[in-house]
Amino acid sequence: MYIDDITNAQRAEVLTAALPYIQKYNGKIVVIKYGGNAMINEELKQQVMEDIVLLHLIGVKIVLIHGGGPEITDTLNKIGKETQFVDGLRVTDKETAEIVQMVLAGKINKSLVNLLGTKGGKAMGISGIDAHLIESEVKDERLGFVGKITKVNVEPITDLLEHNYIPVVSTIGCDKKGNVYNINADTAAAFIAGALGAESLISMTDIAGVLKDKDDPASLIPVIDLEDAKALFNDGTISGGMIPKVECCIEAINHGVKKVFIMDGRVPHSLLIETLTDEGAGTMVMRDKNGY
Repeated sequence: MYIDDITNAQRAEVLTAALPYIQKYNGKIVVIKYGGNAMINEELKQQVMEDIVLLHLIGVKIVLIHGGGPEITDTLNKIGKETQFVDGLRVTDKETAEIVQMVLAGKINKSLVNLLGTKGGKAMGISGIDAHLIESEVKDERLGFVGKITKVNVEPITDLLEHNYIPVVSTIGCDKKGNVYNINADTAAAFIAGALGAESLISMTDIAGVLKDKDDPASLIPVIDLEDAKALFNDGTISGGMIPKVECCIEAINHGVKKVFIMDGRVPHSLLIETLTDEGAGTMVMRDKNGY
């Protein structure tokens, strides 16, 4: 069914059904982590920005945190610099750190701010360097300038929220010596969401969520708590690239975030489905599903 096929009465019914969710999230902070392969499709990117602006306009305090691994790799390839990974993390020498800063804080950040503006949003782009938002140190000497977060200063974000902006944050960090670090976007989102006391953190990825069978999207597990996660780690259900994503969810919960969602950013309007309907669009992670 297309929007033109919906009667005015049906449109009114849809809006009425969303009312409890609008009331639930009005005035609350929702952190959205957006990046990687979920950003590649241009049509879907347009829809995600529309969803973010809609949520912002109904009173949700959206904080958009983005990565951009594929674009970083593409830029490095263009200058003939080979990308190396250790334990799934990009080895980042001084030159690569400069490229990461250029791509994340420059090209991607400003393109997202611009796109939100074309949709009627009021956005402001900042990076983890601004006001030392993300303070970092070397995570592992083998990785070079890959950062471990030591402190998050969220005042720049809260200032923007108070002035009704959508903060768009690129995940690079810094230290007091002026070094710039490549920061994992999922980890940055977990720390920032916790420091903000966010109602929820939504991680938009290129997978449906946590699956009982990694090859079967229909085996989606809609809700897990920390005990479930431990069991799923132990039996191998959570494996490969899902391990760091769920670890970041747990980190966010331990930092005080109430709910964390892992969902497929490639599904049209998955953001609205998750926040404004009963259906949901991925896996919700919480501390204790029995005692919540």
